[in-house]
Amino acid sequence: MITAEHLTKRYGAHTAVDDVSFTVRPGIVTGFLGPNGAGKSTTMRMIVGLDRPSAGRAQVDGAEYRRLPAPLRSVGVLLDAKAVHSGRTARNHLRAMAATHGIPSSRVDEVIELTGLTTVANKRAGSFSLGMGQRLGIASALLGDPQTLILDEPVNGLDPEGVRWVRGFVRHLAAEGRTVLLSSHLMSEMAQTADHVIVLGRGKVLADAALSELVQAWTSTRVTVRSPRLSELVSLIAGPEVSIASSGPGLVEVSGATPQRIGDAAAAAGIPLHELTPTAGSLEDAYLALTGEAVEYRSPALPATGAHHDDTRIEKLS
Repeated sequence: MITAEHLTKRYGAHTAVDDVSFTVRPGIVTGFLGPNGAGKSTTMRMIVGLDRPSAGRAQVDGAEYRRLPAPLRSVGVLLDAKAVHSGRTARNHLRAMAATHGIPSSRVDEVIELTGLTTVANKRAGSFSLGMGQRLGIASALLGDPQTLILDEPVNGLDPEGVRWVRGFVRHLAAEGRTVLLSSHLMSEMAQTADHVIVLGRGKVLADAALSELVQAWTSTRVTVRSPRLSELVSLIAGPEVSIASSGPGLVEVSGATPQRIGDAAAAAGIPLHELTPTAGSLEDAYLALTGEAVEYRSPALPATGAHHDDTRIEKLS
């Protein structure tokens, strides 16, 4: 189990992590999310003793990382896959790490096979692709067969097979009762992997909840409606809490009204429906709604193009 208690990190006048408290529990995969500059990497570095907190503390299984008698056997960490001597082969890199903890060479061979590095195990790490470098970083994290895993962007650079493998493997580890903290910017992948999410923004905890609860709290179901008498139907379901936007000829996206309400209104008025499709909110929707005011580095708006959705209000449809 990982615990952070009032964790704070200041760099001069800048506060990168501001009074952060959370618990990462065993048996589930916990996603660690936040915009660039939110303080995720700094928090993970403090958990594993690479940065000293300005205030508060972080512990793994009740002890600070620097107090652990055999860190590799307690915590597997992937923060920077490039933190490898470029002249060493993958096998020799892992053997050097293993020697510090008395880990047998047989375990090195196990993690090489487990992470798909067998064919490149005797090649220098400096020649590795981004994906192979990530696999070597994951192998390093697994070397001590730890009860706790902290992985920062582990699928970065991996091909679809590798992404699927990481997803299945971390869920398998959690099912064994291990603690897994997983950071990623890929919301679609996190939605398939995490059970619980912690969201940081500008150094503060914005959310700490089960993934399903977060999505439910920060999104609403949208209903795609298609009808040849759309304007009539829209006038029947319109209301102060109903948002309606055109997404094509004879087609609208409705928020704030259930499919049952829309269908009943259409049936009562004899209005034919050609489509009535509810779409639940996604983790990406919830994340963007939650972090909208906490984005430090914002991308510029895209220029308008000829092909775009018409987001004008429904009043213009009639």
